[in-house]
Amino acid sequence: MFGPLKQYISNKTTLTEADYAKIEAVCIYKKLRKRQYLLQEGDVWKYNCFIVKGLLRFYNLDDNGKENIISFAREDGWTGDRASLLTGEPSKNNIDAIEDTELIMITKTNFDKLCQEIPAFNDMVNAILNKSFIVSQNRIHSAIAFTAEQKYLDFVQKYPDLAMRVPQAMIASYLGITPETLSRVRKESAKKH
Repeated sequence: MFGPLKQYISNKTTLTEADYAKIEAVCIYKKLRKRQYLLQEGDVWKYNCFIVKGLLRFYNLDDNGKENIISFAREDGWTGDRASLLTGEPSKNNIDAIEDTELIMITKTNFDKLCQEIPAFNDMVNAILNKSFIVSQNRIHSAIAFTAEQKYLDFVQKYPDLAMRVPQAMIASYLGITPETLSRVRKESAKKH
């Protein structure tokens, strides 16, 4: 199961076989069934988690029990609660599987050690974090500046595969609109195009 992570890393940087052996030695493999939790609110998150196969959602619940989806994570991507990981505080979020999912997890201690011992790996991690920060900034901008239709069209353009894989109610939650509004926006958009 290490193969997909090795391929992912090799597409981004050049490491030696000894470097890959160090990484593989600290990998923890995990499988989740659809709807199974990876993280529940109140637990402390302690891993960097690479998705080999499948699809997850990162979300929280408001006081009324309404889901607010913050992000989706799919194969060849990373997931986890960075705030809980860095502070050691209990998570305010949940992560669960939308599809059957296979993961590679590396504890924070081991991941930090890999970053210290393998400079090219550390550079790759920093590049991923920088890209993630930009994605988050763009998401905040669209959430506060776009109309419901613009949010939906932006989502479909950026993530055409997710638009097909994710239930419509979850897309609506991610966009911060009601399922009814999403349905209306989709109908209006279909008429225009």
